[in-house]
Amino acid sequence: MTLCAMLPLLLFTCLNSFLHQRIPQSVRILGSLVVILLVFLTTAILVKVQMDALPFFIITMIKIMLINSFGAILQGSLFGLAGLLPANYTAPIMSGQGLAGFFASVAMICAIASGSELSESAFGYFITACAVVILAIVSYLALPRLDFYRYYLQLKLEGPAEQETKLDLISKGEEPRAGREEPGVPAPNSVPTSRSHSVKAILKSISVLALSICFNFMVTIGLFPAVTAEVESSIAGTSAWKNYFVPVSCFLTFNVFDWLGRSLTAVCMWPDKDSRWLPSLIVARLVFIPLFLLCNVKPRNYLPVVFKHDSWFIIFMAAFAFSNGYLASLCMCFGPKKVKPAEAETAGIVMAFFLCLGLALGAVFSFLLRAVV
Repeated sequence: MTLCAMLPLLLFTCLNSFLHQRIPQSVRILGSLVVILLVFLTTAILVKVQMDALPFFIITMIKIMLINSFGAILQGSLFGLAGLLPANYTAPIMSGQGLAGFFASVAMICAIASGSELSESAFGYFITACAVVILAIVSYLALPRLDFYRYYLQLKLEGPAEQETKLDLISKGEEPRAGREEPGVPAPNSVPTSRSHSVKAILKSISVLALSICFNFMVTIGLFPAVTAEVESSIAGTSAWKNYFVPVSCFLTFNVFDWLGRSLTAVCMWPDKDSRWLPSLIVARLVFIPLFLLCNVKPRNYLPVVFKHDSWFIIFMAAFAFSNGYLASLCMCFGPKKVKPAEAETAGIVMAFFLCLGLALGAVFSFLLRAVV
């Protein structure tokens, strides 16, 4: 599952970084949503169909590859789209991802509490996913009708000189006039001299933030859930808490605090995009590796248990998740703002590639971390 998820995710995010200018945004986003909808719908139907183990395994792996391939195109395109807008409009995308994890955690806990059949829970998961994807399709179709979106889309299509002129006029309290011509400034209807934006040049501008987002998720996925889901309660005994410990302490706690961290960037963006504090704080998250490895992970062969009580694990998980959500969201918000407005979409897509690279590296790193416990 790790290979079938991460390899297509990384490959198609990389392809999207270089080919997005040749394929219309609407085709990339709507096409990906439709394919994902069909895969979820097929999965919901197959829940009710009895299958042998081998065909079930093969079909499941193919579906995982399809969802992650088109999910990579969708995610990269959405970050590119958000890159056209002010920085705080990337935060809701990051927050939404965290909220999705919260809903999944709650659904897991409800399924355990209800004692329902596994097939019934699975059918409910995938039908809910279909409804959410349909809502996303409707929302995207309504987006071009918004004046706000059309305004920022127009900024991308105009020449850099005209953008600077408009910003100067706005700062002086004047209205930019249509058709206004000045020496060296193209008219509004003129075509920019270059529509092709060098990925290499953009990457140079956002390299620190791109490497930061990659490193952030490498640490996160290296520990969660490969290591953290193997922690056992030291106080549960034979009580019901034993069944709820991992769903609540690991998954629910992570998703709640990750969502809170991502959401905080909507009202607070410290440190700023040029500060050295941002990459420094991300590197400092390495401290969570020994903290979690010294928790009550079972089975273990090499390291002692230092933080045995459940409360230690919950505190570490809350801080780990909050820092992941907040710092990752800052990186994704700031990335497109380090380049010109016309290059913002490409910058957002490149940032999404490095996010996925961090996920892939973290998945590989997780095997090593689990082995040293």
